[in-house]
Amino acid sequence: MSIKTLRSFVEGKWFAAADGFTPLVDPCTEATIARASSAGIDFPAALAFAREKGQAALREMSFGQRGEMLAAVSSALHEHRDELIALSLLNTGATRKDAKFDIDGGTFTLAHYASLGRTLGDRRYLLDGDGIQLGRSARFWGQHLFFPLSGAAVHVNAFNFPVWGFAEKAACALLAGVPVLTKPATSSAMITERCVEILIEAKILPEGVLSLICGSTGDLLDRLGPQDVLAFTGSASTALGLRGKRNLLASSTRVNIEADSLNAAVLGPNVEPGDETWAAFVRDVVREMTQKTGQKCTAVRRILVSPDRLDAVGDALREELAQVVTGNPQDSSVKMGPLATSQQLEEAVSGVARLSEQARLLLGTGERIDGVGSEPGKGFFFEPTLLRADDTDASDVIHEHEVFGPVATLMGYDATAEGAADLVARGGGSLVTSIYSDDIEFLGRYIACGGSSNGRLYLGSKKVAAQLPGSGVALPHVLHGGPGRAGGGHELAGLTGLQLYLQRSAVTGDKVLVQRLAGIKHA
Repeated sequence: MSIKTLRSFVEGKWFAAADGFTPLVDPCTEATIARASSAGIDFPAALAFAREKGQAALREMSFGQRGEMLAAVSSALHEHRDELIALSLLNTGATRKDAKFDIDGGTFTLAHYASLGRTLGDRRYLLDGDGIQLGRSARFWGQHLFFPLSGAAVHVNAFNFPVWGFAEKAACALLAGVPVLTKPATSSAMITERCVEILIEAKILPEGVLSLICGSTGDLLDRLGPQDVLAFTGSASTALGLRGKRNLLASSTRVNIEADSLNAAVLGPNVEPGDETWAAFVRDVVREMTQKTGQKCTAVRRILVSPDRLDAVGDALREELAQVVTGNPQDSSVKMGPLATSQQLEEAVSGVARLSEQARLLLGTGERIDGVGSEPGKGFFFEPTLLRADDTDASDVIHEHEVFGPVATLMGYDATAEGAADLVARGGGSLVTSIYSDDIEFLGRYIACGGSSNGRLYLGSKKVAAQLPGSGVALPHVLHGGPGRAGGGHELAGLTGLQLYLQRSAVTGDKVLVQRLAGIKHA
């Protein structure tokens, strides 16, 4: 098999490096399938091109026109869905189902923001609330507006969602009117490169609106200024280094971080084994542990149940998880693929060893396994792994260390909403916590105590059990982000997701003039 050299797209043209390559490996076979490098890119020129050409093109467009552009982007990627699925199986080892989850999530998010753009129509600024009378009469008037920043957005994405991660950030930035330089994680960059190639071939995007960097960002981040944006998804340790960059601090450059998250699933104490809410809980936990091989920022890492339910929940989860076949997705019996890289495998093995200091294994060995359909000794395979912590008070590692794989720890709480919320909060901030109960009093107390520790609360109950998509689905309608160790970021949430790329300003003056400038039509 020939090794593909990935290209970057900067300054309106494709760029292929001559050296400095990093290999991309098929995680099922460990064979090198591609290589990537950004060596030789003129990053100051690439940034200037996006700021000047891309910004000018987007500024000439209304929200409605940008929405039509996003609709075309969504359609173009969807038309190549089968090709992207096949590429995902090769580049990430994802099953077809997991590849569809990534690709369809990306195109759906683009389509959602396209519809929001159409709704805004010919507007060029976003209104922020109602106007305000500032004088003795309504003649002197104030109106808050959101204006697009005049710089560019650099998007540094994680390896686990090469389509969805790229699409969700780009959808918000482009609809807001800010050009994008997207940098996928190198290990899965084949898929994002093909997405950008599809869009360039289709001639959907104006010049400078979208750039692609395959490889290192070089000195690009050191050149961001006050009108630029940096949006990063990845580890908390990398995020810490990015936050401290001198130029970002000096210019108050906007930085949005989505980092580690020890998400939890909480089973209410009154949920009976076998009822609909119980079934939804077990189904969701298994899915959130194994989808994308547990390589999701929203995956369940901690499972909290009342002490009298520990044995029953442990048995139910073991029974379901034991049926998940791990291996090469080319084999039709496989339900879960490998981890993405050798580093991810090493970290999963060492991470389970750390958790095992305070918890015992209920399922799994904590070691690499041979995958079904792959050559023995090859591939980054790691089976679903369930642990149980019996001493909740001495389980600090479980609340501090995330294993980014199909791994979760079962533990008890004191059967009160306050006790569950306190344990979840020990994780330092989560993207999502799922609570399964039909007891409105329990749910109400939990929300009151634990709401501030989460970016999203996912409530599972009997009446909605059949419609639950899983707590790991980041819908574009609602917030994706979380406090504390989750990064403190804010993405999606409808039009709120655009605010990262907009400046809120107050316009004051004659009421009629202000309203006309704001695009407010009078009867």
